[in-house]
Amino acid sequence: MTRSGPGDSYAGYRANLVESVRRKGVEDLAVLRAIGEVPRHLFVPPALLRSAYEDTSLPIGSGQTISQPSTHARAIAALRLTGHEKVLEVGTGSGYQTALLALCAMTVFSVERVPELATAARSALAKAGIGNVSVLVGDGTLGWRAYEPYDAILVSAGSPDVPAPLIAQLAPDGRLVIPIGNRQAQTLTLVTIAADGAVVRRPVADATFVPLKGTHGFHA
Repeated sequence: MTRSGPGDSYAGYRANLVESVRRKGVEDLAVLRAIGEVPRHLFVPPALLRSAYEDTSLPIGSGQTISQPSTHARAIAALRLTGHEKVLEVGTGSGYQTALLALCAMTVFSVERVPELATAARSALAKAGIGNVSVLVGDGTLGWRAYEPYDAILVSAGSPDVPAPLIAQLAPDGRLVIPIGNRQAQTLTLVTIAADGAVVRRPVADATFVPLKGTHGFHA
């Protein structure tokens, strides 16, 4: 993992970003530390480099975006990671959230449906020195069965409901965070499984994500 140092010209920008995210109510120290360490400029298009450390979403091509860092932070904080979890991420996108998860968990398995984005994300993650991540090109609504069950699952796009395969791949005491709603607006939702097998949903925050596409998401 790339660390701050004398030659790190972005360290100050990341420190300011951490304070901006903290002011928006994120208190999870591990998440804030990850934001302070992950070089977001490696995950945005070169033309948008000047905006890399603003708390704003940015286009990354293929109709996708890199979300606001505060949005990533709020979603990851809801997972209550301790550093020992195996995490499934649905929607690799730029790879920035993947990198944040990698610093907060033990292992991250990420699924991206757009091959070009997956390739770019792998490259950015390698440049950032992130090694505990695997990226698969595929339908994220189907999860990644080879490595189930997962202690935590994070979905990075808005879905009409919780994809059934993701519930099936969640560990008994696991947590799943997903934006649920329509194509225009969603509610970031924490999903857990009760002792009797019932699926429990708790709202976390209002959200606006790109649509989740796939077998159990929105259809094109």
